[in-house]
Amino acid sequence: MESPEHARAAGRAVPDALVGRLLDRRYRIGPRIARGGMASVYEATDIRLDRTVAVKVMHPGLGDDDDFAQRFVREARAAARLNHPHVVGVYDQGDDDGVVFLAMEYVPGHTLRDVIRKESPMTPARALSLLEPVVSALAAAHRAGLIHRDVKPENVLIGDEAHGGRVKVADFGLAKAVSADTQHTATGGVLIGTVSYLAPELVVDGRADARADVYAAGVVLYELLTGNKPHEGESPIQVAYRHVHEDVPAPSEAAPGIPAYVDALVARATARDRSQRPADASVLLHQIHRVAQALRDGILDDPELTADLALAPTHPDTGDQGDESNDTAPEPFDPIAMANYRETSDATSDHVHTTAIEQLPASVASQAARPPAPRRPATPAPVDTVARKRSVKGPLSFLLVILLLAGVGVGAWWFGFARYTTTPGVLGVTEAAATSQLDRAGLGVEVGTPRFSETVEAGLVLGSDPEPGERVLKDGTVTLVVSLGPERYDVPALKGMTEDEAQDAIAAGNLAFGDSVEKFSDSVPAGSVMRSDPPAGTTVKPDTPVDLVVSKGRRPIEISDWTGKDADKAIAALEKRKLVVEVTGEEFSDTVAEGAVISQNPTTGPLFKGDEVQLVVSKGPELVEVPRVIAMGVEAATEKLEALGFQVAVENSDSYIGVGFVFSTSPDAGDMVAKGSTITLYLI
Repeated sequence: MESPEHARAAGRAVPDALVGRLLDRRYRIGPRIARGGMASVYEATDIRLDRTVAVKVMHPGLGDDDDFAQRFVREARAAARLNHPHVVGVYDQGDDDGVVFLAMEYVPGHTLRDVIRKESPMTPARALSLLEPVVSALAAAHRAGLIHRDVKPENVLIGDEAHGGRVKVADFGLAKAVSADTQHTATGGVLIGTVSYLAPELVVDGRADARADVYAAGVVLYELLTGNKPHEGESPIQVAYRHVHEDVPAPSEAAPGIPAYVDALVARATARDRSQRPADASVLLHQIHRVAQALRDGILDDPELTADLALAPTHPDTGDQGDESNDTAPEPFDPIAMANYRETSDATSDHVHTTAIEQLPASVASQAARPPAPRRPATPAPVDTVARKRSVKGPLSFLLVILLLAGVGVGAWWFGFARYTTTPGVLGVTEAAATSQLDRAGLGVEVGTPRFSETVEAGLVLGSDPEPGERVLKDGTVTLVVSLGPERYDVPALKGMTEDEAQDAIAAGNLAFGDSVEKFSDSVPAGSVMRSDPPAGTTVKPDTPVDLVVSKGRRPIEISDWTGKDADKAIAALEKRKLVVEVTGEEFSDTVAEGAVISQNPTTGPLFKGDEVQLVVSKGPELVEVPRVIAMGVEAATEKLEALGFQVAVENSDSYIGVGFVFSTSPDAGDMVAKGSTITLYLI
């Protein structure tokens, strides 16, 4: 049997030994649907519950390590405890004869990487709508004490339309199991995970907490907004170095028009100093909700929100936060802190009153502190009276309160209603017509990234941000999304590729691999693709399944041994099986009848179409004419017949008189008989 190494060296496809195997007497392994650095993922059938699952099988080099296997089991159990709508469910874990596997929820669809490739750069609202369920899942993990450590677009699955397009995060706990005893340094260790999303502390000393996941989520947000990773390099080490020594740039530098508070959100999440990042994904989720609300309200600039999200200033020399020399610097307004302050003041009203008393003039304060003297009867006496002055503090304070309330009301009216107008409905018209209509409404126009649509013709407006009927600032800007028409792709030419190469080409063409069947072919080498269904060049929708027909090589032909059988029938049967028959000769045979096969080469298969079969056909026994020996002496006649190859028998004729000469023969002289036949001499 040919080894996998020899097959790879010869360029032939190597069959996957796991496909078709029954793991743990429960999971029937089907086609491989993904490959990674640590594991491969297969579509499988849970034969006990009759459902489709995804089975992740660790690569042998990892599964052979007992310590790793134990950590993997512990982390799989921790991940299985996560019950969240945006987390891929973990069903089972096992070890079947050294094959360490994880059975998980099967999510048919695509990944966030596919969305980035198709839609980025995208609007901030769209980016946050994709990131929000991811951060929600991370928040649930962080509350459970679990860190993902490998947040990246490839680990974010998006279900197809049949599954509601739900966003789910995969691989919880796996990266932690792998990295438990691994040094993550940029110089002497190994970087586990995708380097483009590694937090600086993971690169420097390998220690990570929930803020490492926050950093990775911030990098993913930057990529959604710009279509590019924030740090690029010729090698992973260069990228890791930039994570440690360079800040993630503002997304607006690559995609102008992004609000400053969105830039601040990215900067906060990707701060190199992890003490300045949100403490965990729950805090980041709250910040995302605030930014998303501002975007829905059409606010292009919100200084207060930007200030809340902005990083604290650092000392130019020490890098410490804040400025210790200026203790009286004003702090940014914080509604939550103010609410807490009011509650504290109410709870300590005695302290407030005592302080107020201590701040009165000393004479008054002493009187207020001294107990009252006993009352004694007194004789009425005339008293000089002075008109009491009316205090102006009360009316002035009341006026200030009225003015303040009026200002708040006017501000609320202005900021909440007066400065807004309604976005006109411009869907289904051309870009020029939509621009003209928005200009008449006093609104600016931006053209966003066009998108494919199955229902809106190419060139017509597919959507707007804000949407028709929503509020937008007067003199604000409406972003138009123009339809590219139906999204279609041509099936690539796959003939002659290996199955793996064909699957990669299908994925690169935004299509889905369907199934493969094997068929014999006399012209296509074994392991190569013969054709596809739909055929190459067919224009289809994205993610359309493409089936492959893969060659099994030439069809083997089994043959029978026709020796001793009719040659004409043998030739007809062999030629019907597309073999070439050559009669190499005809020979006399005393044992094989005339017209039958004396010999055949080869006598057994398998053969292949066009191969040659050689036959030798019998001419029957060789015939010799019986000579005339009548009137010859018996000895002379016998010698002559034996010389021709005949056997001789001697008998007396009915007219025998003892002379000893041949009276007649049987067969008669002149007859053609087989060589070796017996000639009987009758004597007279």
